[in-house]
Amino acid sequence: MKQFYSLLLLFFVSLSYGQIPSNYYDSANGLSGYTLKTELKNIISTGHVARTYDQLYDGVGITGSNGYEDTHSDVSVSSGNIYENDGTILDFYSENPTGADPYNYTHGNNQCGNQMAEGDCYNREHIVPQSSFSSAFPMQSDIHHVVPTDGRVNNFRGSLPFGNVATPNFTSLNGSQRGTSAMTGYSGTVFEPIDEFKGDIARALLYFAVRYEDTVDGYTSFDMFNGSNDQVFFPWAIEVLLDWHNNVDPVDQRERDRNNAAYAFQNNANPFVDHPEYADLIWAPVLDTEAPSAPTNLMASNPTDNTIDLSWTASTDNIGVTSYDIYVDNVNSYNTTGTTFTVPGLSPDTNYCFNVVAKDAANNESSLSNQDCEMTTNSGTGGGMVDLFISEYVEGSGDNKAIEIANFTGSTVNVSTYSIARDTNGNGAWSTQLALTGTVANGDVYVITRTTADQDLIDESDLTVTNSAQAMLFNGDDPVGLFKNGVLIDVFGYFGEVGGSNTFSNATYRRKPSVEFPTTTFDLAGEWDMYPSNTFDNVGQHNQTLSTETFTLESITLYPNPVKNNRVTIRTDRALEVSIYNVLGKRVLKTNVNQNQSSIDVSSLSLGVYLVRLDSGQASTVKKLIKQ
Repeated sequence: MKQFYSLLLLFFVSLSYGQIPSNYYDSANGLSGYTLKTELKNIISTGHVARTYDQLYDGVGITGSNGYEDTHSDVSVSSGNIYENDGTILDFYSENPTGADPYNYTHGNNQCGNQMAEGDCYNREHIVPQSSFSSAFPMQSDIHHVVPTDGRVNNFRGSLPFGNVATPNFTSLNGSQRGTSAMTGYSGTVFEPIDEFKGDIARALLYFAVRYEDTVDGYTSFDMFNGSNDQVFFPWAIEVLLDWHNNVDPVDQRERDRNNAAYAFQNNANPFVDHPEYADLIWAPVLDTEAPSAPTNLMASNPTDNTIDLSWTASTDNIGVTSYDIYVDNVNSYNTTGTTFTVPGLSPDTNYCFNVVAKDAANNESSLSNQDCEMTTNSGTGGGMVDLFISEYVEGSGDNKAIEIANFTGSTVNVSTYSIARDTNGNGAWSTQLALTGTVANGDVYVITRTTADQDLIDESDLTVTNSAQAMLFNGDDPVGLFKNGVLIDVFGYFGEVGGSNTFSNATYRRKPSVEFPTTTFDLAGEWDMYPSNTFDNVGQHNQTLSTETFTLESITLYPNPVKNNRVTIRTDRALEVSIYNVLGKRVLKTNVNQNQSSIDVSSLSLGVYLVRLDSGQASTVKKLIKQ
């Protein structure tokens, strides 16, 4: 409880503290921003003496300092503003500034040790968790951020970040709380001291960010640090620290006296105690509520069977644009930091419409860009084409991994033009492709396993590989693709889903018998059945039950070719849908022809080379057409 003593007594007490030189901060005059921050680092690093961890308790061996006895004692200060003035340890987690303390500690007694309840013992808490900097010196024993606290409350705080609590799940006897975050930008658990000491803790954190500027970018295990050595703190963190520093608990004389005593202990000071204005001069956050402008000139181009390129003009923002969300058919599907993007995993001969939204660091979002649409081509690289496809995916225990590939093309296939690869952890990039060897007969399957798999799998394998084969190192969150001549034609899993939001570990997945074509669009519910881990009974065979006749379209003829008289004749034994694409992959003509023989008018086409897609509804093929 605060009391007031005569100014004479206070004067003598203040003389016992070391004094920070009057010119200590002169070289920082006139500076601001991170330039000021670096100069303060130079000032408080010069002459800083690293003390031992034990010297924090008692200052043994240090002339003119008794460690915590000088810096964290409940004694009168030069302003006359004190608590009980009983010489006990001034503990941020047990001091009650408006009444009797729930418990007290005296220096040198009841040091932890084990603790089971508040009041059992006290120890040394690192405001910046020691786990962040691996017990390195001088930060391990830096008295500006290592303070004496109740052991039990210290244990409950752990290495949590500091912040405002929304719903507490622990409250100490003096009112400090642990609980869910009340701050926008951080959703984890935080620790909140009472208002009386919020500024003390904020200034300790600001001090650490300055003093250890050269290494703080490596201490990212502390959730308040963003991995930089200039800003150091995430926006939500610096916002709450500056609020505590400026508004909730500004610097008082008690803290100035403590700063002088800390200078006597280790020969450096906390600049934010002596010059509170430095904090705003360095960080001065501006509440950003302004959204970026909408991206303009969005253009979809260069379609392939499975991709479309996007480009747009960059947005502007009062602070700066950080990234762009890409919407595919009104679904937020991708994010990029650039102004170009290749949309992957699309289905052939399908029209897609795109929009882009700009975002800034405060998560303000622009309005939608203009919309642009484009249709993918169908040149036989996947989806709806008769070809090999993945028929089984085995992700069992240990090295029990297998990929089975089925052949229902109507003829034996030499697999030397095929390969498989994995999208490691769904990071959106295919690993080194594993080339296949040998042949697979029509109606048969081709099985790839690891050499260390169970014998049941190896007995069915056509290709066994060691763990150096990247394609076979999947573990449930790595999509696996089947490639033909280096082009993706079939896939198991969701390409580009970072972190494995769709995991398929410890299970076997078998393609449904109704599936007849490969596709680069993964449809788990529509095309796959799941079985328990280590189910191998069907590996080495695959059943296909189709309701339609299997046939090829290679006998279709298209003439004259080159065409000169604006009419092309198509000879076929069944009705076809005809789509003609220019060299940029854009469809320029679509029509239907009847069974036997029909001709189509191509007078609207310019001279040049075209691709003609012929689709019966059961199969399709692509032929080249030249107009002269």
